[in-house]
Amino acid sequence: MQLYIKDPGAVLDYSINWGAGYLQGGETLSSSIWTIFPADMTQSSASSTASTATVTVSGGTAGQIYQLTNRITTSQGRTDERSITVRVEQK
Repeated sequence: MQLYIKDPGAVLDYSINWGAGYLQGGETLSSSIWTIFPADMTQSSASSTASTATVTVSGGTAGQIYQLTNRITTSQGRTDERSITVRVEQK
């Protein structure tokens, strides 16, 4: 798992490519929901394509580690979750 570093004042996008080794031929993302823990980092927006889910986040507290979790449902009714770890550091 990769750890990303983010400044508290930065507004950044993070993506998960579900097509890489997960989606089957012709299968696409039907829904994508992001959750952030702890909740003091703000989700500004979220979007998805047929195979990639993206979240834009802002804020966070310096020294805190956050989990950005993406829960998806596919066109074939399969569900799964993957997380991104972000550490906030004052730059």
